[in-house]
Amino acid sequence: MNWVLSTLLFLPPFVGVFHLLVAGSIRGSIRGRRILRIRIRRIAPGSLKRIALFWSFFSLIGTIILWLSLDQEGGLTPLMKIDWIEGPDKILPIIMGGPLVFAVDGISIYFLILTAFIVPCSILISWNSIKYLVKSFLICMLVLEFLLYAVFSVLDIFWFYILFEGVLIPMYLILGIWGSREEKMQAAYYFFFYTLIGSVIMLLCLFSLYNIHGTTDYLTLVSSNYIVPENLQERLFLGIFLAMAVKIPIFPFHIWLPKAHVEAPVAGSVLLAGILLKLGGYGLVRLSWPILPLGAQNLAPAIIAMGIIGIVYGSFGTCRQIDVKRLVAYSSVAHMGLASITLVTHDIIGLTGSIFIMLAHGIVSSLLFILVTILYDRHHTRLIKYYRGLSISMPIWATIMIMTSLANIAAPPSSGFVGEYLSILSSFNWNPMVGVFVCSGVILSAVYSFYFANRITFGVPGNLLTFSRDVNRREFYITASMVLLAFFAGVCPAFILEVIQNSLFFFAL
Repeated sequence: MNWVLSTLLFLPPFVGVFHLLVAGSIRGSIRGRRILRIRIRRIAPGSLKRIALFWSFFSLIGTIILWLSLDQEGGLTPLMKIDWIEGPDKILPIIMGGPLVFAVDGISIYFLILTAFIVPCSILISWNSIKYLVKSFLICMLVLEFLLYAVFSVLDIFWFYILFEGVLIPMYLILGIWGSREEKMQAAYYFFFYTLIGSVIMLLCLFSLYNIHGTTDYLTLVSSNYIVPENLQERLFLGIFLAMAVKIPIFPFHIWLPKAHVEAPVAGSVLLAGILLKLGGYGLVRLSWPILPLGAQNLAPAIIAMGIIGIVYGSFGTCRQIDVKRLVAYSSVAHMGLASITLVTHDIIGLTGSIFIMLAHGIVSSLLFILVTILYDRHHTRLIKYYRGLSISMPIWATIMIMTSLANIAAPPSSGFVGEYLSILSSFNWNPMVGVFVCSGVILSAVYSFYFANRITFGVPGNLLTFSRDVNRREFYITASMVLLAFFAGVCPAFILEVIQNSLFFFAL
C-alpha cells in the first residue's frame, strides 16, 4: 500500500475541514472560578474562502502526482488498506468484515482529477454569491470532495454504496440552504427522494451478490462473475441500472434534474453537472460488465432504446426552453443519453468513448452553468428573449460562450469530438439504425447550441437590458482555464485514451 499517494489524495480535504472548524479563536479571562470576560474573534468570510481554496488546490496537486505515478498497463495502483474491521471482535456486521481497500486505475484517476479541478472552480465562482453561513458551505464542499475521492477509489461494492449515498447529504444541504429561489427545498427533496429510492433497490441487489459470493470485495466478484445464474443476473443488473439511471440521469428518470439545476446555487449546479452526474456512468462501468456480464448483455437493447429516446427527447426539450439554466440542464439529459448507449454495447471503442464523453461533459456543462450564472448576476433574468447583442457589451464573455458552444456540439478539436466519434463508431458497429439515431442527436445538439449562442451574442442589443461590465479577472481565469482544458483534451487525447483502454481490458472486457 502506498501511504504517500493516499495521503496526497485524502488528507487535503480532511485537513481543510478541520482547519475551517477551528478557524477563529476564543479569548477570555478567568479569576479563580469566575469567568470575567469571553470574547470570540470572528474570522472574515474571505479568509475562510482562502483556506478552503488553498486545500482544494493542494488536493488538485496531489491528484496530479497520483496520475503521474499511475500504472500505465491498466492495473490497479494501491493506495491504502484498512484492517481495523478484521479479527474476532468485529464491531461491524459480517458483510463488512473484510479489509477496506482503496486503489485507482486508468478509469477512476480521471474522475478524481475532474473532481479535484471542479471543486476549486466552484469555490472561486461562488466567491461573492455565498454571503451567509460561509463556513458551513465551505465545509460541505470539502466533505463532498472527500466522499467523491472515496467513491472513485474504493474496492468494495458495499462501501461503494455507503459512500455513494453519503454524497447525497452535503449536496442536499447545498441545494436546500444556499439555493437561489423559493422552491429550493422542493428541488432538494426531489433530488434526495429520486436518488434514495433507486439506491435502496441497488442495496437489495448487493445483498443478493453477497449471499451468492460470500463477499463484497470487488476483485473477487470480477474474477467469479459467471457464478451467478443468467436469469438472476438480469434482475440484479436491472436493479443496479435503475439506481445509476437516476444518477446519470436518462429518460424517464430525469425529472429531478432541471428543477435541481434551476434552484441550485452556481456551485451546486457546477458540482451536479461536472461530477455527480458522472457517478451513475462510473457505477455502470464498474458494476455492469465486470460483475454481471450476462445481465448487461441481455438487457442492452432495452437500455439502448431508452438512451435513444433520451437523446431525441432531451434535444427537443432543450430546443423549447426559455430559461437559460433549464436549457443547459436538458442538454445534459441528451448528452448522458448518448453515454448510456455506448456503455452497454460491450465494445472497447464504445466504453472508451462513453468515459471520454462523461469527462468532456463534466468540463463543458460546468462551464455553461458558470457562464449563464455570470449573465444572471449582471442582468437578473434568465429568460432568453431578453438577451441580444451581448458581443457588444460583453465581448470577452461572448467569445468564451461561442467557444463553449462549439465544445458542447463536439466540434473538432474539442474533447467532446473524440468521445462522440468513438461512440458513433461503436453504435454503428452494434446496429446501423442505432448509429443513425445517435447521429440525429449530434445534429439536434448543434441546432439548440447554435440557436442559443447566436440569439444572445449577436444582433442589436435590446432596450430592456442595460450595458454591463464584462467578466472580471477571477471569472476570466476560471472560464479560460476550463475552455483550454476542454480543447487540450481534444487535441492530445492519446495519453488519456491509452490508459483508459488498458484498464478496460483489465476489468470490463
